[in-house]
Amino acid sequence: MLRLAVVLLLLANAGYYAWSQGLLRDWGLAPVDESEPQRMEQQIAPQNLRLLPQGGKGAASSAAPTGPASSAPASAPASGAASSPATAAAPAEPPACLQAGVFDARQADALRQAAAVLPEGSWTLEPTPITGRWMVYMGRFPDEEAVAKKRAELRALKIPYDRPGAALEPGLSLGRFSTEEAAQRGMALLANQGVRTARVVQERADAPGFMLRLPAVNDALRTRLDTTLQPALAGKTLRPCA
Repeated sequence: MLRLAVVLLLLANAGYYAWSQGLLRDWGLAPVDESEPQRMEQQIAPQNLRLLPQGGKGAASSAAPTGPASSAPASAPASGAASSPATAAAPAEPPACLQAGVFDARQADALRQAAAVLPEGSWTLEPTPITGRWMVYMGRFPDEEAVAKKRAELRALKIPYDRPGAALEPGLSLGRFSTEEAAQRGMALLANQGVRTARVVQERADAPGFMLRLPAVNDALRTRLDTTLQPALAGKTLRPCA
């Protein structure tokens, strides 16, 4: 049985080969011929075929003849180019809020006079109290020689010092504090380091103060500030509002 199956398989392969190669065409056994003449015969009205340019409807319309009516679209890009972002004017910077201070009463009076020429409502002086300040102080000394001697002693103890201000010269400041209690604690620490002759003094009493505020500074106002307010700012600078 196995031998018979092998023989049948060989005969089937040989028959398929003969059919596929057209060897049995004389007996009417052959595959359908798909060559071009047969394809053309199967077409319906092949003379009506027409090739279109690649790109579809848009490409076909671009091939249409140009005439007077087609001049209008050609001018459209020119008007569009005039309004393009590259040629449009850059937008103005938004107004900014600026402030400076704190100023004492005398400085605030000078600012009021300088800012009077600015547009109404463009600036305000807002009350901002100036808190007092306390100092651990050594002095007053009889002369500069005594001050130099005390500086040498402080350097030996590795204690920093500073000038106390014109009202307390000749003398030395060993630290400034926002409250008297803090100054007393600072003096106690210095005493533990060997300082014996320091005392706590009030360097500055509480006083009224003012903050200059310009809520909406645009480009036009900004150009006037340097010449109008700068001399009256007493060395302080305008900065963004907190």
